[in-house]
Amino acid sequence: MYQRILVPVDGSPTAERGLREAINLAEGQNTRLLFLHIVDDYTMLIEMSSAAGYEEMIRGLRQYGLDVLGKAKRAAEAAGAHCETLLREVTGKRVADVIVDQARQHACDLIVMGTHGRRGFSRLTLGSAAEGVMRSSPVPVLLVRLEEPKV
Repeated sequence: MYQRILVPVDGSPTAERGLREAINLAEGQNTRLLFLHIVDDYTMLIEMSSAAGYEEMIRGLRQYGLDVLGKAKRAAEAAGAHCETLLREVTGKRVADVIVDQARQHACDLIVMGTHGRRGFSRLTLGSAAEGVMRSSPVPVLLVRLEEPKV
């Protein structure tokens, strides 16, 4: 089926849902999962007043990313799936573009990611990395919605 699946992870419940789906797809297959975490420091460049504060913040974001990737890797390995991890730091790039670029560079044939499934004004104001990936990806994209809690 799929040989290489890119899975963006950021530690959010939405990304966790995409992660679980990707692991399910890879189970029992000769599929390699590539977990990607993106450290986007653009907003911090604007907000941070001192270089020391910026460096400390970046170190924290890197460590958080490594923790998220480690958790994803442990989950995949527990399910018997083959995987690798990738941490990318970017400045001034759209997250969606970085995801698509990495899918191309690593010859992925599917991208699996979580989405909130927002509509209307909230989608327009918040933007959507998932939508950006879907619009520009050269490979199929599986968007997995976070299940709404039942009331």
